[in-house]
Amino acid sequence: MYFGTLRIMKNIQLLGLLLVVVGSFLPLVHVPIIGNWNYWKLDHSLAITCWILSAGALFGIVNNSAKIARTFAVLLILLFILSLIAVKVQSLDYFSFLPFKSWRETFAGVVKLKWGWAIEFLGAFIIILAKNNKVNNKTQI
Repeated sequence: MYFGTLRIMKNIQLLGLLLVVVGSFLPLVHVPIIGNWNYWKLDHSLAITCWILSAGALFGIVNNSAKIARTFAVLLILLFILSLIAVKVQSLDYFSFLPFKSWRETFAGVVKLKWGWAIEFLGAFIIILAKNNKVNNKTQI
């Protein structure tokens, strides 16, 4: 009975990991005229970092180490937050040639975040919140 519960929790964490990896290919940012961008189109190093952190989380999930899996999931969330900040700063910097700050903010506002971010965050939170209980080898007499 207990091992079945352990397998279900591991599968839930693997589902969260799958959401993170698939989310990196979904549209994350919409730039008018250019179209939708995923992690790879945003920045190659961010995409590679996301996949490396996902591999670390996979290592923790497969080895039943909740601490490692959660650590990498927290690092993924921090990467996603950093990416969101970078998108905002880059869009403001992209329109830096405009003479007025209000114009820059208006034009930078046309760069919209897409639904792929929700999948990314959901996957990382699933990895963190899923309980991955270890088997207690001590027997009571």
